[in-house]
Amino acid sequence: MNRDYFVQQLERSADSPWDVLIIGGGATGLGCAVDSATRGFKTLLVEQADFAKGTSSRSTKLVHGGVRYLAQGDVSLVFEALHERGLLMQNAPHLVKNQPFIIPLYEWWEGPFYNIGMKVYDLMAGKLGFGPSEKLSKEETLNAIPNLDQHGLMGGVIYFDGQFDDARLAVNLAQTAVDHGATVLNYFKVIELLKDASGLLEGVVIRDMESGQSFTVKAKTIINATGVFSDQIRQLDEPGMPPSIVPSQGVHLMVDQSFLQGNSSIMIPHTDDGRVLFAVPWHNEVIIGTTDTPVSEITLEPRAKDEEIEFLLTTSARYLKKDPLASDVLSVFAGLRPLAAPQGSAAKTKDISRRHQITISRSGLITVTGGKWTTYRKMAQETIDRAILVGGLQEKDCVTKQLPIHGYRLNTHFDEPLYYYGDDRPQIESLINAQPTLRERLHPALPYLKAEVIWATRQEMARTVEDFLARRSRALFLNARASMEMAPIVAQLMAGELNQSNQWIEKQIEQFKNLAKHYLLE
Repeated sequence: MNRDYFVQQLERSADSPWDVLIIGGGATGLGCAVDSATRGFKTLLVEQADFAKGTSSRSTKLVHGGVRYLAQGDVSLVFEALHERGLLMQNAPHLVKNQPFIIPLYEWWEGPFYNIGMKVYDLMAGKLGFGPSEKLSKEETLNAIPNLDQHGLMGGVIYFDGQFDDARLAVNLAQTAVDHGATVLNYFKVIELLKDASGLLEGVVIRDMESGQSFTVKAKTIINATGVFSDQIRQLDEPGMPPSIVPSQGVHLMVDQSFLQGNSSIMIPHTDDGRVLFAVPWHNEVIIGTTDTPVSEITLEPRAKDEEIEFLLTTSARYLKKDPLASDVLSVFAGLRPLAAPQGSAAKTKDISRRHQITISRSGLITVTGGKWTTYRKMAQETIDRAILVGGLQEKDCVTKQLPIHGYRLNTHFDEPLYYYGDDRPQIESLINAQPTLRERLHPALPYLKAEVIWATRQEMARTVEDFLARRSRALFLNARASMEMAPIVAQLMAGELNQSNQWIEKQIEQFKNLAKHYLLE
């Protein structure tokens, strides 16, 4: 993954159209790039910021069927998600792991109700199931989660779902697409859609956000996979179009491991306002989330609202022996869900289906909205199937059901250093062997090494300090204050790789620290 080389490819291909041009470098866009490239189509993906900068790096880190959707009666969505969950663990075993979840029981009726519900969940997963759910005694529940509030506790129900690192998977999907011949470019923004004399799309004008240079790109088919920004691209196509997105904000708090004291997650299926609450161990910390709040402003850096933070702290305190306080929060992050707008209703965002929708405009713009990380592969398959029809491309079957994702490595030990690089890990170790100082940690509170900065810059298209600290590593999300302290050394290492000046270093440090301040609770 070399950005300069990809820009040269873009220049060389000016006279020949791409088969598939994808706008958006989140889960859906990257999935489309993998699907398109593996079918043999000439594929280009452009992303206005960094890969997974928006929603796709801000999830609850779960690969799941969705227990809540089962309770809402959306059985077909749960079937699809459970199937895709199994395929994702099969195809990316270095990033997806089996995670036990416990529903604590405080009322007599909850035992049979949730036990039966989770047995249905197991049956729906079939051969791709992660393990059978079971009813637990009070003692077994406390053995699994010692820090659970014991007052009124009657027992629990344990079930199994998937957990992953969303931004790391996004990087691996970009690498997978490149492995199969795609060109992927971060920091490239679409500024205009081009149409022929009959009003059909024939290309785009894109701007390199680093150099300011603009390029005219021809394409047989164009896919709008920009998540919460989908309507902005649709407005370029047909000004005045009604909104297709209902954005919903999800907020998460990161606290240290002492609040859970176990490997199992807590799932509270019904809070006061009908939402689901999770407390999930992740990278040796604990994620508490999430909220589901309608928002009107769409931005790459959404901010958590005071009432959302208070809801998470107050609700989690009811179930944890050690109550989390604002001063305990290591990082707070928010993401916007690109929910497909329901037809003719004003439903609450928590009740809007997480199904995806694919629409085709009169000019041929294919827009995919909604969905969730777990079903990204199926969304991509259906989108490229439509692209074949719209673009008059040669019919080729999807091959991603059993496609190993870049980094694929069986028998991953998730407590080992550098495990999240999968099959790339030996190459990072080679960097360290050649230059032992690269084994040094960037910060005592986090496991990340200097070698990872070098690798991310050379091989994963990290262009800024934020790219590394937020998405190539997860430092910003795990411990915002520590990430700010890491910024100077990261900037120095990246500048050496990118041939940047001291002025660039100072600007990067300042920009990152200004960003990271908003991940702290003062």
